[in-house]
Amino acid sequence: MRKSMEVQDFIDSLPLSALQRTILWLCFFVVAVDGFDTAAVGFIAPAIREEWHLSAAALAPLFGAGLFGLMAGALLFGPLADRLGRKTILVWSVGFFGLASLASATAPDLGWLIVLRFLTGMGLGGAMPNAITLTSEYSPLARRSRLVTLMFCGFTIGSALGGVVSAQLLALYGWRSILFAGGVMPLLLVPVLVRMLPESLRFLVLKQRSAKDVQDIVNRLGEVREAPVLTAHEARTNAPVRALFQRDIAAGTLTLWLSFFMSLLIIYLISSWMPILLRSTGASLSLASWVTATFQIGGTVGAILLGRMMDRFGACRVLGTAYLLGAVFVVMCGASVSNLWLLVVAVFGVGFCVSGSQVGANALAAAFYPTGNRATGVSWANAAGRSGSVVGSLCGGWMMAMHLDISFILTLLAVPALIAAVAIAVLGRVSARIGTESRDTAAFSDLNGTPGTVPVK
Repeated sequence: MRKSMEVQDFIDSLPLSALQRTILWLCFFVVAVDGFDTAAVGFIAPAIREEWHLSAAALAPLFGAGLFGLMAGALLFGPLADRLGRKTILVWSVGFFGLASLASATAPDLGWLIVLRFLTGMGLGGAMPNAITLTSEYSPLARRSRLVTLMFCGFTIGSALGGVVSAQLLALYGWRSILFAGGVMPLLLVPVLVRMLPESLRFLVLKQRSAKDVQDIVNRLGEVREAPVLTAHEARTNAPVRALFQRDIAAGTLTLWLSFFMSLLIIYLISSWMPILLRSTGASLSLASWVTATFQIGGTVGAILLGRMMDRFGACRVLGTAYLLGAVFVVMCGASVSNLWLLVVAVFGVGFCVSGSQVGANALAAAFYPTGNRATGVSWANAAGRSGSVVGSLCGGWMMAMHLDISFILTLLAVPALIAAVAIAVLGRVSARIGTESRDTAAFSDLNGTPGTVPVK
């Protein structure tokens, strides 16, 4: 009689395979396209304003439309992914935002462009959380955080690519060419995803899908001397949203949302307003851009290093400490506005601790929820974060309109960093109580249903 083995144990028992590396890179490219789109819109905004003779205030709905689209997409497509499959929704989301971006390139006026940017954001809002979920579910437990954070660095690479491509194409072909490129890239990626990306093995076993599909994936993961009966020791749920608020999970959900909200509030306020804030002190536009770029560099380095430390020392312990240090660096930013080198170090530190932690928080969210509603949990946490990004962008403009001192504005950002640190600390206690941080087990053992079991020949 063949032994049974939990899916995560089976993945942990094998060396990292070519299939897992393929999943990592494909999801990397998905979030890179998201980063490209996010950065490119900022570059084309002045050209749109000039062509259509718009005021700066008239462009605000354009930026807001993309962010609200991201929230709507995350809220909608997360639960669908828990019902229909991660790959299915990921492929459809990538195709959807590719077509929407192509349509945006033909927009005849600002009103249509705002609508199409909202639709583009919806597709992006469905794609990113499912890329995180799929990467997490194929990662060995001991390396999960570092692999998810490494994959998510595609966002930063894509953002940098968006700046480079925009600088080259904008002068030659106009702003529509940037949106055209942002549509072509995901559409070229769709057939590759359909062909090479597998469905989540955990999802297939939990839902008791075709044994042949499971067998094909097992064969691609590596040679197995005696294939076990794969199981997913989690109760199935047909209400993934409601499951976010079951007993102890509810406290974890709310603290996770709070940390996402506060983290992205800081990130978007700094990335959106730092150049303008520095310009108000007399700094050149070039210098302001370089200082802001330091924030992105710090975030990338932080994501990679914090991911490694999360696997070694525990996700909540590392992220809580990082957010606490982030508050210190934010205060340092406010105190060193007149000292360029100290400001650069402080901005790098904020990027490392806050932006890097936000990437790590995506890995934490994927580990916190069980398979039955993991995509919903990650998606809705991202939606909460996107609402924080909207608040951050608005607060920056509001505080500048009040003519507050730049040092005071930056120092004030220590408050949300401290709140994020406390939220992660509480989440750590919840995780320890239900055992999700030490092992990917059934967090919803009290739900009606039976664990998934699929024999592999």
